[in-house]
Amino acid sequence: MVRDPSREPDPPSVDDVLDALADDDARRIVSALSEPKTASELSEECDIPLSTTYRKLERLTDASLLSESTDIRRDGQHTTRYAVSFETVTVSVEEADDRQFDIEFTRPERSRDERLADLWSELREET
Repeated sequence: MVRDPSREPDPPSVDDVLDALADDDARRIVSALSEPKTASELSEECDIPLSTTYRKLERLTDASLLSESTDIRRDGQHTTRYAVSFETVTVSVEEADDRQFDIEFTRPERSRDERLADLWSELREET
């Protein structure tokens, strides 16, 4: 399974993003992701129990702060890696009468390799 927030049709709610970022463990996970890593690697590096790490990764991914990709291996032991999916997150208050909060992401440009991997993933899903 590949989850890429930049390709999601509906943006996350402001509450989901702020709740995810309000969590100390989740922020440590985001800070540790200088490159894509597995849940086990993050659990060890951040000194967070693996079960908690998985819950935090799910929350961060649902909030469009992380993307996940699966490394397909011939031996069947596929590996899921997580990566930061934003450059900036901006929270603003709309100046309309209702003063609603809004959230905006700046996403990194995808490399040729990432776009090619996306095409292969889509092709696998269709077959």
